[in-house]
Amino acid sequence: MRIDLHTHSTASDGTDTPAELVHHAAAAGLDVVALTDHDTVGGHQEAIRALPRGLTLVTGAELSCRLNGVSLHMLAYLFDPAEPEFARERELVRDDRVPRAQGMVARLRELGVPVTWERVAEIAGDGAVGRPHVATALVELGVVDSVSDAFTPEWLANGGRAYVEKHELDPFEAIRLVKAAGGVTVFAHPLALKRGQCVPESAIGELAAAGLDGIEVDHMDHDGPTRARLRGLAAEHGLLTTGSSDYHGSRKSCSLGEYTTDPEIYGEIVRRAAGAFPVPGAGG
Repeated sequence: MRIDLHTHSTASDGTDTPAELVHHAAAAGLDVVALTDHDTVGGHQEAIRALPRGLTLVTGAELSCRLNGVSLHMLAYLFDPAEPEFARERELVRDDRVPRAQGMVARLRELGVPVTWERVAEIAGDGAVGRPHVATALVELGVVDSVSDAFTPEWLANGGRAYVEKHELDPFEAIRLVKAAGGVTVFAHPLALKRGQCVPESAIGELAAAGLDGIEVDHMDHDGPTRARLRGLAAEHGLLTTGSSDYHGSRKSCSLGEYTTDPEIYGEIVRRAAGAFPVPGAGG
């Protein structure tokens, strides 16, 4: 089995619609794909309707969190999307995305970049607007060569010149909310230093004690020694280890299935979940 547990669609900051994403996943030879858009479940139903026979969909979301001033992302799988408290918190995070992006546009204009909110909103479309949409506008203007080049201290990286904070969950609260909704939690790319400051390794143990299920180890932003270190931390704290592409369509260079999760780990995630079940494709 080939299992990719971290992808994004146009429901957040990917460039594939949810329907396109599942068809591309099947064409890439995947058996299981998770749709984990940022702070939203808005793409799930379209993905389910379009799901090709032979491909299984894991419903999920990537949650924006902050610990001691440092941003981190928490992957949540197979939770009940209608659980009221968790749904309200996701809505709070999503609602803050627009003023945050508008603030980044304002800072860029103060820096002399002629970016407009109208263009950023057009790029985002119906998706949850975020930094990659602002970064795409910078690429269009020739300010940077690629989306990843915009995520530097000069521009949009955490603490960068045009960075604006947004409402984010406390990760311990995120774990509690996901568990209460029957879901499973995995700390996304925990040592992706190229993205900016990361929480200290000691936080992984603290999150594990609070109920964290796993950490994402095999990821494009982790080199070999980092993956080895994370496997050691996972073993030390009894955490599951996953691998994922973090696919965003054409917005990033990674491919579906570039990194995958061991079938036994996937089986354990499904076993632990009580809020939802993987959806087998019916040939949509």
